[in-house]
Amino acid sequence: MNPDDKSKGNAEGDFTATNAQPPEILTGLHKGEAKKSAGGTPAVLSSFKHVFGQAGVVKGTRLLAHLNQKKGFDCPSCAWPDPDEERSVVEFCENGAKAIASEGAKKRITAAFFEKYSVAELSRQSDYWFEQQGRLTEPMVLRRGLEHYEPISWDEAFTLVAGELNGLDSPDEAIFYTSGRTSNEAAFLYQLFVRQFGANNLPDCSNMCHESSGTALKSTIGVGKGTVTLEDIHNAQFILVAGQNPGTNHPRMLTALQKAVRNGARILALNPLAEAGLAAFAHPQEARGLLGLSTPLAKRFLQVKINGDLAFFKGVCRAILELEEKNPGAVLDHEFIAEHTFGFEEFKTAALRLGWAEIIEGSGLTREEIDLAARMFVENERIITCWAMGLTQHKNAVAIIREIVNLHLLRGAIGKPGAGLCPVRGHSNVQGDRTMGICEEMPDSFFDALGREFSFQPPRRRGFNTVESIRAMREGRAKVFFAMGGNFLSASPDTEYTAQALRNCSLTVQVSTKLNRSHLITGQQALILPCLGRSELDIQSTGQQFVTVENSMGIVHQSRGQMTPASGHLLSEPMIVTRLARAVLGDQSKVDWEKLGADYGLIRDAIERVIPGFEHYNRRMIENGSFYLPNGAKERKFATPEGKAVFTVSPLETLKIEPGQLLLTTIRSHDQFNTTIYGLDDRYRGIRSERRVIYLNKEDMRERGLAPEQPVDITSYFEGEQRVGRLFLAVPYDIPKGCAAAYFPEANVLVPVGSTAAESHTPASKSIVISVEPTNKNKN
Repeated sequence: MNPDDKSKGNAEGDFTATNAQPPEILTGLHKGEAKKSAGGTPAVLSSFKHVFGQAGVVKGTRLLAHLNQKKGFDCPSCAWPDPDEERSVVEFCENGAKAIASEGAKKRITAAFFEKYSVAELSRQSDYWFEQQGRLTEPMVLRRGLEHYEPISWDEAFTLVAGELNGLDSPDEAIFYTSGRTSNEAAFLYQLFVRQFGANNLPDCSNMCHESSGTALKSTIGVGKGTVTLEDIHNAQFILVAGQNPGTNHPRMLTALQKAVRNGARILALNPLAEAGLAAFAHPQEARGLLGLSTPLAKRFLQVKINGDLAFFKGVCRAILELEEKNPGAVLDHEFIAEHTFGFEEFKTAALRLGWAEIIEGSGLTREEIDLAARMFVENERIITCWAMGLTQHKNAVAIIREIVNLHLLRGAIGKPGAGLCPVRGHSNVQGDRTMGICEEMPDSFFDALGREFSFQPPRRRGFNTVESIRAMREGRAKVFFAMGGNFLSASPDTEYTAQALRNCSLTVQVSTKLNRSHLITGQQALILPCLGRSELDIQSTGQQFVTVENSMGIVHQSRGQMTPASGHLLSEPMIVTRLARAVLGDQSKVDWEKLGADYGLIRDAIERVIPGFEHYNRRMIENGSFYLPNGAKERKFATPEGKAVFTVSPLETLKIEPGQLLLTTIRSHDQFNTTIYGLDDRYRGIRSERRVIYLNKEDMRERGLAPEQPVDITSYFEGEQRVGRLFLAVPYDIPKGCAAAYFPEANVLVPVGSTAAESHTPASKSIVISVEPTNKNKN
């Protein structure tokens, strides 16, 4: 098949159903020089190109004018916070512009599209091609044994789901996934429906990203969230940015870092890859920025090797303790440690016992570099550490983040202005969804309050997280999969394994705005249920509605759609949940679902009565538009069993790498957000027109006899298992020896479903043991 769309490009071939194994060599790559700074005029031009190209000039201008404004709608991209008070009329970044261009696209996918293309034909297209087809417009069903989706009414769709769910032997045979885009109101209703149905199988995208942060922080400071505000970042003296590429993944963060630098802060970057957004920023809203004049950000860049972060942080802790021994009473915050922490002596003994040779070998850094970082921590009082998935997706991720906490506790750098911990979330409401109860395991206090509010007994048994859900479907223990947003197949590890898990289901359901690969790898029957986008007017029988979301810094704020919906057949996510709940639960549920779906204010009233911190929810939303949730750690009130912040001791374990093997990390390109592919370029890394690349150290390439842009196959290794990703182009790059990087979701085929972080169960996508060899065209 050759669909009549010229946007396809050379980087895409005849892909398999999972987009994992293209059968012919790719020829679209154009390699240039990596950039030395982020932002500037290219960011502006890219933003306008995407917005005006997809939405048109008039609609595109309206979309941008309302994006992240107080009476407008929240960006459906990352979770970086908006300023509390004064906002720019241009309160968005390049990635936000791409996201809203995607949602506001003029093109439409109608029933005729699915009549023209079979599922098999569509599955051979790329994720980029899917993104270019436009918005979904009406419910569609793929019936058992057929090859084309066909239209279905909403009532019939809900009846189909109800029949499948109510026909299960146990509620635990159903999986209910949630994307981080889902609003607070929709998420609260969704978890209520699932628990009234009788299950706690509520995996979400947090399981695959910052679950490790929540696990580590909850156990050490009593809250699984960050402890800083934008003002803290602006006023910090020292900021460590670790395992993060803000120039691509959170571009608005660069504005905050720039302000901090101008206020005198020093920034240290820790990452395996040198990234433009860590080096310098040319602010697109400043004349000097448009002229290409950038503000230097990181004073130093420490190129830690992949999975060397734990060794680095342990080394910094040891170096600080040694400085304290040389200067007793002058380095550690003894008053804070004595009053607010637990376990210091045990931690100190273990930290000083660890040898420097082990630290240096584990981190890939020199003693001088680690000492430099230690001095920066010691010479400053207002200290913030920021991190993202470069730290959270390792087998030892929880230990890494606990070591960051140890470091801050040594210096008393938490619970005071300009200091604290800053996990930077990657999706606009992933943190809010968890607050609303989207989790396989909630505390008894939550279940007690939920049961009182809605007069039922919620199930208390633990449900499945994401990896457990995949295994349950693969093994036949779960038979219905319902996704509230997202692209589960492409976001999950072990693509082929996950694909078979979904195929094993009797029914798969996807609530979506755009076409994605999860619509094509289905159970025996499948539904696509199209929903309103965040930018679109949501009008119910009681009038126009708004929703709320929680950003990365614990601020709950309003989002009010302004645009005409892409189709008159779309339903809002809360309405989808309420109608689904009524169809499935019938008269067994005493909840007035119809009333809740008609007036979201009633949902917020219920949230207020169930979840602490949401007092006067509606009033504060209407009067102020936002509020901060309580966070005891910000006030040095630590809700741990000890009542104090906890020092922890974790072993320094290293991954076993055989001769000839490398460690691979998955990364995003600059033209993507999570699994959504906006284009085929990675401007900051100098890549154009290609995604199937693997970044390699030049010496590693020479040792393997690889030429630049040579096609290679990648094999991953885990507990005697092998997985193969074929036909990637080898690209020499500034990355530590023994390390490699490739884009997800293409490289997710290499991520073993069984390789997860200890305690958090997050897929270890950032430390995959691999080998690389030239592609053999004669291989089957």
